[in-house]
Amino acid sequence: MAHPTPSALARDLVAGAYDTHVHVAPDVMERRVDDVTLARRFAELGLAGFVLKSHYVPTAERAEVVRGAVPGVDVLGALTLNGAVGGLNPVAVEIAGRQGARVVWLPTVDSANERAGRAQPPPGAAVPMWARLQDELAEQGIMAPAIEVVAPDGKIVPELRAVLAVIAKYDMVLATGHLSGPEIVATVDASAAAGVRRVIVTHPEFTSQQLDVGTQRELAARGALLERCFTTAHTGKVSWQLLFEHIRAVGPEHSILSSDLGQPFNPPVEDGLALLADRLLAAGFTEDEVHTMAVTNSRRVAAPA
Repeated sequence: MAHPTPSALARDLVAGAYDTHVHVAPDVMERRVDDVTLARRFAELGLAGFVLKSHYVPTAERAEVVRGAVPGVDVLGALTLNGAVGGLNPVAVEIAGRQGARVVWLPTVDSANERAGRAQPPPGAAVPMWARLQDELAEQGIMAPAIEVVAPDGKIVPELRAVLAVIAKYDMVLATGHLSGPEIVATVDASAAAGVRRVIVTHPEFTSQQLDVGTQRELAARGALLERCFTTAHTGKVSWQLLFEHIRAVGPEHSILSSDLGQPFNPPVEDGLALLADRLLAAGFTEDEVHTMAVTNSRRVAAPA
């Protein structure tokens, strides 16, 4: 499949950036590229590094191995609190913190919000690869229970409070996963009280989030960064125009660019940030705004403190 090629200007604008959201091999699903090969490509393009995201397994050990194999590229580990690691499991977060993981995602595929009504994508939109795997697990009767993060009274559950304490202890980045708008607001408020310094609102335009501009502004005012993923619009889950409108309404200074790439049918992972930059430039965003979203803000959350 032919994919667009980023412009030289876009490559220059995203040089020094981290891609904080990639899905690459080895993984339980087929991926376009493996982590070591991707690190070499990042080195060739002058990109700072990337965060290894898995919906199912911790990646801090992998990241350390890749950093050793490809010096100079800051490959970072992460943990996603789905059923495979025990859900809202502070022990898993503690171990990840001790191993140097940088990002902790709250539940994605096993979140109560995602599970309760996995929203159907718009006609023609690509179905996430993890959705097929979840369906296979359900057919085998081994689907993990849906994970609740907020109690009926609107407050976060004690397990999440314990998780936030560990994230703060190791100064890891909290990413909100596939929670709903009200869950995200409650979590961001609680994370500030727990001492968490860095929060990314995971793809607010995604099918199961669809956060309105008012909620996005509210979260930005609390210091959270809104993640703008290349794949969300590229795969037809939202229009490019709506994505651009949201960035303008909330402010580029409150947005962080990532690719969410690695699927075999999508463009090369190392092209994702630059392709998104080209889209933004064509839509009228300035070079400074693109650099802020791609480089300044990604380094703010991913680079060593």
